[in-house]
Amino acid sequence: MHSWAPGRHSWDRALTTAGIRDPRLRDAYTRQRAVVAGYRRHAYLAVRLLLPPALVPHVIAATAFMHHTDGLLDRGPDVGEAWPAWEAEVRAGLAGTDSGHPVLGPLLHSVAAHPQLRGHVTDFLAGAPLERDTTGFATEADYQEYVDAYALPAFMMIAGLLLAPEADADASREVCRRYIDGSQRLDFVNDLAEDLRDGRLGLPEETLARYGVTRAGLERGRCAPGLRALLRDQLGQARRDLLGARRLVAFAPPGHRAFTRAVIALETLTAGAALAAGTAVLRRPVRPPLPGALAVLVREYRRRGR
Repeated sequence: MHSWAPGRHSWDRALTTAGIRDPRLRDAYTRQRAVVAGYRRHAYLAVRLLLPPALVPHVIAATAFMHHTDGLLDRGPDVGEAWPAWEAEVRAGLAGTDSGHPVLGPLLHSVAAHPQLRGHVTDFLAGAPLERDTTGFATEADYQEYVDAYALPAFMMIAGLLLAPEADADASREVCRRYIDGSQRLDFVNDLAEDLRDGRLGLPEETLARYGVTRAGLERGRCAPGLRALLRDQLGQARRDLLGARRLVAFAPPGHRAFTRAVIALETLTAGAALAAGTAVLRRPVRPPLPGALAVLVREYRRRGR
């Protein structure tokens, strides 16, 4: 392990610095740390290496809550009563009811420490039914509605912890929206194989038709002549939005800028990897190239140190 890689001692210090001293709560945060580290390793390392220790547990808690809720909603109609029960428990917790839930407990503690999170959590809950019920988009406008209603509120739970208190709310939200538009479009391309297996498709039908691609063909794994051009179009747009979102750094306080730069750079690397993979994304998602990802993290770690 590199000498700059985070370990358990630095995690314990982060919990203490964040004022999280209750042993049960520390254990709950630690369990969520393991979840986040398991499914988004590069982003997790960026959090641990590049953010002030006092903020790290709160970003972990918000990310784990978002991941848990998203996983529940992805069950679609099969979610049954699990979603109403979860929504009710979250809203009760926000209203002051104690929760022993291993995901919700840390989130509620983080909301108490960072009250700006509360509004973002309620916005996220309000948009959740759209995520539950969506299996595809007829038009680009439908996709953009999804970004506004669900993807942006989800991202704002993290961005709300990163932005400077004095940052212009409208201007910073506009840049956040550009980032999440690019990131979400990238995810819908990169997750094609998994989404199709689950009966979902994030690429609008009108965009497929423009390139002579059909949903049925994608589900059968067929590479229509226009598929490469379709993927280049979507990934090119994602990359342009991600590069345009680099202005987000200007809205973050100095201690958060290395992390903000790194997250955008890692997403941009992933977009490049997906472009290089071409139609192979129909078989499996790509990750940012390891040498490039490590270079981003090391560069920003050193920059933060200076």
